[in-house]
Amino acid sequence: MITVNNLSLYFGGQKLFSDVDLAFLPGNCYGIIGANGAGKSTFIKILSGEIESSGGSVSIDPKIRMSVLKQDQNKYDAFSVMDTVIMGNARLYEIMQQKEEIYAKPDFSDADGILVSELEGEFAEMDGWSAEVDAAKLLQGLGIPEELHARSMSELTGQEKVKVLLAQALFGKPDIILLDEPTNNLDLKSIAWLEDFLLDFEGTVILVSHDRHFLNTVCTHIVDIDYNKIKLYVGNYDFWYDSSRLIQQMLHDQNRKAEEKAKELKEFIQRFSANKSKAKQATSRKKLLENLDVSELPASSRRYPWVGFKPDREVGKEILTVENISKTVDGVLVLNNVSFRMNKNDKIAFVGDNEIANTTMIKILMEEIKPDSGRFKWGTSTSQSYFPKDNSAFFNDSDENLLTWMQQYSDDKHETYLRQFLGRMLFSGDDVFKSIKVLSGGEKVRCMLSRMMLSGANVLLLDQPTNNLDLESITALNNGLVDFKGNILFSSHDHQFVQTIANRIIEFTPDGMIDKPITFDEYLELQA
Repeated sequence: MITVNNLSLYFGGQKLFSDVDLAFLPGNCYGIIGANGAGKSTFIKILSGEIESSGGSVSIDPKIRMSVLKQDQNKYDAFSVMDTVIMGNARLYEIMQQKEEIYAKPDFSDADGILVSELEGEFAEMDGWSAEVDAAKLLQGLGIPEELHARSMSELTGQEKVKVLLAQALFGKPDIILLDEPTNNLDLKSIAWLEDFLLDFEGTVILVSHDRHFLNTVCTHIVDIDYNKIKLYVGNYDFWYDSSRLIQQMLHDQNRKAEEKAKELKEFIQRFSANKSKAKQATSRKKLLENLDVSELPASSRRYPWVGFKPDREVGKEILTVENISKTVDGVLVLNNVSFRMNKNDKIAFVGDNEIANTTMIKILMEEIKPDSGRFKWGTSTSQSYFPKDNSAFFNDSDENLLTWMQQYSDDKHETYLRQFLGRMLFSGDDVFKSIKVLSGGEKVRCMLSRMMLSGANVLLLDQPTNNLDLESITALNNGLVDFKGNILFSSHDHQFVQTIANRIIEFTPDGMIDKPITFDEYLELQA
């Protein structure tokens, strides 16, 4: 159990939250949500003891073991994958190292014998004999094959390291697990495995995530950071979303009625204050007006951009034909004789474990790379706009400000028009004069989406567009793509994003591809 009493945090003189009183209980999963900069990750760090709050306290039973998802991917490069996972239980790993050192001694003393006997007893109590088996199960569940378990962490890719660190956080039956963005860089299959693990976990889970489906699946409670407060809601993300909107509507209605009553009282007072026969009533209404609470509603830190794609023209009958495309990347065949035809109104999601294949196909269709064999053809009525997985080429080596950067993609070059457009994408005031070099990951994504909206294209290609976006921006993009009247090809790790947008699913396999005109949930049912 974690108890939070009167907690407050000030950062750079600005209040992030205050007067926080919460209790996190075993058997529950708490999802922390809030706008970027609201203090989600900071709150996790306070709970873990990594940083101190400005005031208040966090109480945890010292006998309870807490496990935290590490963020430094390169911290364990000197260790093997297996050892890195077992380090998730620091005391168990320490015992293993002590035992190894003692048994390696050439002069094994009586004192060594007593110590190693005690260590062996503690080792057995901590299920040490099954540690490697348990670690291997976690790694395999997250998609790290057995042949990598003895390898050095330095040999793994960034995505693989993230999975190993997640396995480390889950290892050894901790009492409390703290996870900051655990689904980042996970494929959909690994996310599903993690969901099942957390649903079966008997301890306390506290996590930050931008994945709505994940929050809905695993969370029993939502911890919302907004209005400089932290509030606890029972239920999953959708329940919080509906509840918070209802509460805000009730507050707005209450305030509107109070404003209408105040206006009515003011009009009566103004009209009859000089009338002797009505003087007592006017005085009475003045007292009512003084006691009437017409409060200014607090401003939410949440900001929803406006995302909408409007094609300049409708696509014709011929949209896209792909014939027998094959491609090898780094010696691995990722696309094998792939053929498909895009139909009108198709919104195709590329899914599956082979993320490189999805990106490779999109790059081929945008002529960034050439296939080894096969061909494709776009219909003459089509125009394409592209969101690449890596957008660094659009922002490197330039001193342009955001306004100048946007002008190159807009037919209307006037500052007034671009300001209005950028304002809807949450760039207001002097933000438009920001150098594109200093933009955050989320700001760059919003710039790329703005560029796409200005294009008027009738076919959109997007490779992992939700990376670096907060929940509000993901929701806005999701809605914009659902409403789009043209065609879409995209890849994403966000379950709800895929489920609500795609009406056709394609997975690239070693033998070619699977192509089904169904929703993502229907596809998963078929696969199961």
